[in-house]
Amino acid sequence: MPSRKELANAIRALSMDAVQKAKSGHPGAPMGMADIAEVLWNDFLKHNPNNSKWVDRDRFILSNGHGSMLIYSLLHLSGYKLPMEELKQFRQLHSKTPGHPEYGYTDGVETTTGPLGAGISNAVGMAIAEKTLAAQFNREGHTVVDHNTYCFMGDGCMMEGISHEACSLAGTLGLGKLVAFWDNNGISIDGEVEGWFSDDTPKRFEAYGWHVIADVDGHNPEAIKAAIEAAKAETSKPTLICCKTIIGFGSPNKSGSHDCHGAPLGDDEIAAAREFLGWKYAPFEIPADVYKGWDAKEAGAAREEAWAKQFDAYKAAYPELAAEFERRVIKGELPADFSEKADAFIKASQEKGENIASRKASQNAIGAFGAILPELLGGSADLAGSNLTLWSGSKGIQDDPAGNYIYYGVREFGMSGIMNGASLHGGFINYGATFLMFMEYARNAVRMSALMGIQNIFVYTHDSIGQGEDGPTHQAVEQLANLRTTPNMSVWRPADAAETAVAWKAAIERRDGPTSLVFSRQGLPAQARNDEQLANVAKGGYVLLDCTGTPDLILIATGSEVGLAMDAAKVLTEKGKNVRVVSMPSTTVFDEQDAAYKESVLPRAVTKRIAIEAAHKDFWFKYVGFEGDMVAMTTFGESAPGADVLNYFGFTVENVVATADKL
Repeated sequence: MPSRKELANAIRALSMDAVQKAKSGHPGAPMGMADIAEVLWNDFLKHNPNNSKWVDRDRFILSNGHGSMLIYSLLHLSGYKLPMEELKQFRQLHSKTPGHPEYGYTDGVETTTGPLGAGISNAVGMAIAEKTLAAQFNREGHTVVDHNTYCFMGDGCMMEGISHEACSLAGTLGLGKLVAFWDNNGISIDGEVEGWFSDDTPKRFEAYGWHVIADVDGHNPEAIKAAIEAAKAETSKPTLICCKTIIGFGSPNKSGSHDCHGAPLGDDEIAAAREFLGWKYAPFEIPADVYKGWDAKEAGAAREEAWAKQFDAYKAAYPELAAEFERRVIKGELPADFSEKADAFIKASQEKGENIASRKASQNAIGAFGAILPELLGGSADLAGSNLTLWSGSKGIQDDPAGNYIYYGVREFGMSGIMNGASLHGGFINYGATFLMFMEYARNAVRMSALMGIQNIFVYTHDSIGQGEDGPTHQAVEQLANLRTTPNMSVWRPADAAETAVAWKAAIERRDGPTSLVFSRQGLPAQARNDEQLANVAKGGYVLLDCTGTPDLILIATGSEVGLAMDAAKVLTEKGKNVRVVSMPSTTVFDEQDAAYKESVLPRAVTKRIAIEAAHKDFWFKYVGFEGDMVAMTTFGESAPGADVLNYFGFTVENVVATADKL
């Protein structure tokens, strides 16, 4: 049996060889963290390389994702579907080994990491999901949810603000099955970090309420093992294991220096490292006994088989709970009658015809859907009373671990990253809310959700200059265009309660990407629709008001401006114009419709078009062309009552009519 050092050296060799072949990459972190990874994966990690989606596996997150050859080496060596040829194609087009780990590309990679701090926030979300699922499903004598979340972090993750947000909440929530490893090597790209990172990190995490194990020699397997055992023994707090390591360990001339952080070692230095480590094998060559020492397939299969027997006993004792677990967690399916009940709620919303703010309509939808979806896990970044995310069945997980609501505090970025982790874990449909303006704080995590193609529902209220008195710091202008131009992001800005209900249904049913639901602060008038129009709301854009014959003019509006478009159309019609009003609650969904449908709504022959939206005008050129016009924003807003701000910036019937007259 190879020694621990030989097993760890296999990671070092693969990492420096792959980076050298690619002529780019980060060899320092995987070489420095190889000993920690070897102990964790070979002595503690509960996983099955034969089935990377086994629901009760431990989760492993490489938050310092630039060290991606560490996780690729681990996956290859332990038996996942990652052959050596893929390691040789590190950082090459369409390989399974991209420069940073990407969810969906590589068997066994749990999340996309690269933006530093993203991984630890995802890990917190996964740990929340595990704790909440365990509380909801486990019963005395039947533990079907019982796994740990392990996260590797570098100094850069510690410096990023999102790590403060996420780790602070993790301590408050007492996530005892979260274990983070701090790779304390003192080096970043610019050099030794002491000039710009002098925090007392152990005390910082103690202040968060974490269990901290300080001063662990990251190259001493016995010390690492003892630290992990101590971490697992503490079940009421998350644990930070502070590992002192040497970056690029094994490189005799570059280890301990930023020279090995983000660049290949070079052929001469790799040869010297092989000699220093006693690694006598050619590039990408792993001896059979080392493979055998790493192979986790047989043990993994046995672990999953043992869990399956436990689940069979659980199913016999609690058949209804087991069926619900299979639906939510294993299959990820909605209840069989969800669509029928959702459609009934949509129809009722239309018939009720309430003149309410779309944020209030959203709360009504959350209440209706929450009552039939136990997997709905909501939250707000300290704005629940404004975002209207609480409903009668909301239970905070800080009081009841089996609850369904997270009070995130003022942590927009952390909230969004945590939502990503909970979504990746499985078993929940997540929604989290803030003002649309403060999507900016969370932008990277929102983008990562779209990049990974995972379901999240981002609820954004106070969606425009109509927000009013708080002024331009709180009034969104350019954010809608930002979200709409994000690949794989579905965006809805509904005009009333019925459109809001449709938007919520679409977000819940969408499983291959996130949805942003954008709602007003101010009250909105209910719009009359026939059954065909109501059905067409789900297509993202539809004819809300039509004229006889070919339109002279098409008014296109979203959200709070649909009512304005309808009022302007009435005046224009009285002036003898043929006017069509198109409500377009989701441009992203409308763009996905077939050409015939889009032509029926926006015929190319009608070039006189006006887009009306209290957001930046540049987005709308794709719909109105250069022969059309916009009643929209080109500046920031002002502080005043919302109606006064809208009037000041021209969101009036008079201005829409004047704009039409110009055309």
